[in-house]
Amino acid sequence: MVDAVVSYMVERLGDYLIREATFLGGVRSEAVSLKNDLEWMNCFIKDAEEKQVDNPLIRQWVSDIRDIAYDCEDVLDEFMIKVHDGEVTPDVLKAEGEESSKRSQRLLTSFKNSVAKSSRKGKEKVTTYNIGKQIEALKKRLSDVSRRRQEYGLENINVKREGESSAFGRLKQLRKTNSFSFEENVVGYKNETEKLLAKLLEDEPRRYVISIWGTGGLGKTTLAGKLYNNSAIKQKFHRCAWVSVSQDYNTQDLLGRIMKSFNSGNTTEKFETMSQDDMERCLHKSLQGCSYLVVIDDIWHKEAWASLKRAFPNNKNGSRVIITTRIKDVAERSDERTHVHELRFLNQEESWQLFCEKAFWNLNIDEGLEKLGREMVEKCGGLPLAIVVLGGLLSTKKPQEWNLVRDNIWRHLRNDSIQITQLLALSFNDLPYQLKLCFLYLSNFPEDFEIKTERLIRLWVAEGYIPHDEEIMEDVALNYLNELINRSLIQKGQMRFGMVGTCRVHDLLRDLAIQKAKELNLVQFYDELRNSAHSSKVSCRRLAIYSGMKGTLWLQQCNPLLRSLLFFDLYRDRPTVEQFIPTLCTRFRFLRVLEFERFIARSWSLPKDIDKLIHLKYLGLRDTVNIPESLLNLSNLETLHLPEELCGSGAFLPTEIWKLQSLRHLIGARTGPLRIDNMTNLQTLKTVRDDTWTKTNPETLVNLRELDLSVYYEREKKFTFDSIAKLKSIKILTVTLSNDHFFPTLQPLSYCRYLRHLCLTGKMEKLPGEMHVLLPNVESLWLAKSKLVDDPMPILEKMLNLTELILGYGCYSGKKMVCTAKGFPRLESLKLIMAKDLEEWQIEDGALPVLRGLQLSGYSQFKLPERLESVPLLP
Repeated sequence: MVDAVVSYMVERLGDYLIREATFLGGVRSEAVSLKNDLEWMNCFIKDAEEKQVDNPLIRQWVSDIRDIAYDCEDVLDEFMIKVHDGEVTPDVLKAEGEESSKRSQRLLTSFKNSVAKSSRKGKEKVTTYNIGKQIEALKKRLSDVSRRRQEYGLENINVKREGESSAFGRLKQLRKTNSFSFEENVVGYKNETEKLLAKLLEDEPRRYVISIWGTGGLGKTTLAGKLYNNSAIKQKFHRCAWVSVSQDYNTQDLLGRIMKSFNSGNTTEKFETMSQDDMERCLHKSLQGCSYLVVIDDIWHKEAWASLKRAFPNNKNGSRVIITTRIKDVAERSDERTHVHELRFLNQEESWQLFCEKAFWNLNIDEGLEKLGREMVEKCGGLPLAIVVLGGLLSTKKPQEWNLVRDNIWRHLRNDSIQITQLLALSFNDLPYQLKLCFLYLSNFPEDFEIKTERLIRLWVAEGYIPHDEEIMEDVALNYLNELINRSLIQKGQMRFGMVGTCRVHDLLRDLAIQKAKELNLVQFYDELRNSAHSSKVSCRRLAIYSGMKGTLWLQQCNPLLRSLLFFDLYRDRPTVEQFIPTLCTRFRFLRVLEFERFIARSWSLPKDIDKLIHLKYLGLRDTVNIPESLLNLSNLETLHLPEELCGSGAFLPTEIWKLQSLRHLIGARTGPLRIDNMTNLQTLKTVRDDTWTKTNPETLVNLRELDLSVYYEREKKFTFDSIAKLKSIKILTVTLSNDHFFPTLQPLSYCRYLRHLCLTGKMEKLPGEMHVLLPNVESLWLAKSKLVDDPMPILEKMLNLTELILGYGCYSGKKMVCTAKGFPRLESLKLIMAKDLEEWQIEDGALPVLRGLQLSGYSQFKLPERLESVPLLP
């Protein structure tokens, strides 16, 4: 894990060397040397943690390096604060001939004004000499850590001593041992078993792969074992084999175990003496003319099956391969012919049935125990492994002890089962370092919290977890999010515009993230309602306050070097918090992230000292707030998230908001005109009123990707899409008409070639007949209050790339809809809301071929077409 922190710090050092070269001046070479030393040291850390995690000397060694990495960040950030405060002598600006830059000139002027002021206060001047001494001290500490490797015999850190066994190795052996210890009576997955069994037994002669994927502990191995041991399977296939792969596999070893499995453990043939090529030829020859089934359990990399499949002939006699994996990409790309099955979580009744089989075999169920049991089972979130361990644990407890388990459920499960934590930890350990930090950041959020993915992405960017390269950081962060979803570490929530709109973390995985973050001294949280404060270490860098602030005494004791401060629910503590906010801006000056999720009902004011937070990149204010002009001094601010509901007078922003040139996301309802013309870095603008938009030159907003525009009153008559057509990067567009006027022609939108998601709320005389030509790339379409008289389906079904369609309240007032053959070829999600007059919906054969989700609301007398009865209903 520490490799993630050190790698992150190496990247930050690189960023400083590029962005702050002017100020680092004569110590630039020392900073480069420090960066190189950290990179060199990081080469040893990962193996040290994985292979000798139980060695206390190793743990201390990597802990020392972690602390040095944190201190590197502190030295650089503190230096920039002193630069901002004018505590730097002007000679620092003369470095490397860059004094003529515009930025240096502006700062030089402000420094001259502030140096005299700071001198009167007796403040110490800071020069490059001072920071140079601090960097030299850090380099010496790294040198001492390196020396201690030799003193304590850690020079062969990557070589495991005789007799030592890593946690990873023990778990790997545990998986091999338990590969065939399947439950005879498996609860749940009846339909899945029947469906996959039919795929295995069907007449298709070509060999193909069936991939079962899902999170650790979901029952992939159990389901594969249920199929493997089915009597019909034994009758169909001449040869059957099972092999468990895991992360650290050896192809030759796998081939040997498969050959032994095919031979029912007969080791008369000397497989051990064969080369890998000989094994492949021998196995291929032995399977000629046979129908075979092989289960490749627990694959982490698609190369594992690729390295084996040459040994398996395609006899065209119905042979099959079953793969189990936690990773979607591995499941989908294992073979050219693959049937992918994503294993679901157990539903409520299945979970309770499984629990009862484990917990009540020697206890009588009474009303009190059932209530406690159901409460704990719900916390397991449908994860079979957690339910089995919980049931087994409670079966050994007296009824009066159940309350104790309920109050600390995850601690009890960890203590009772070595397998449950280590199985989930495997997924974390397999992550590249960038994804490790992104996953650990999720420990900031409260239990069962529904996280908006856009918010999470912007927080990751603000924290510096996303590398600065040629790609747009938000796109890289979205890829990271999808990777964590595909690796079964994050669960999808609601969808928005055809994308994952919200996500959540299973409680067991959240507990794992908290545990790992605690080891890294990365996150702490405070929850007064539950009387809990996780990690009281003063050196933690991130703090989340879920509820309560008891006189703010606890926060006053926290680390002044905090980088992230998230308030989730302080509604009851308004007077106390209001008093503390001015102190916050002077005490926690290293903050990059500051957010108030739910604060107070009435208007409140940000302090003028907000501009002291010079490192601030993300500011989230979810209640009505008065914003001072000093906000415009936050030159690093990238996200400003205001309340999205327009309450009272709304949020008044300084009219010169354009001075925030680093701003990428300006979000929330607000009143009053704004000048945003030259905000060239702006990617998100929502919600903006037309009185601002009409005074804006859209051609200057070259990076704007999402626009939410509200058009009011008499200006609706003059509104056109001409200005929006000039937004060359626009991907998501929402336009709302507030009155009874009609939308003008959509023709100008044909120039928005990157437009993917369109939401229009307001009247339309009719849909353009050539809508599929005007908007060929639109994937998600939302129409509301359109008051269409003609059936919209004949026009919309021709939009070939449409995957999500929402016909909202008041969209269509007709009584009949028809979807013709081959209509909506790619539509996956369809929502029809409050079309009360609809009486008939005809769907011809071949229409909606890939529809996976359907939502109908507000229909009193309407019969669902038979063709759609099997489509899952969306919430």
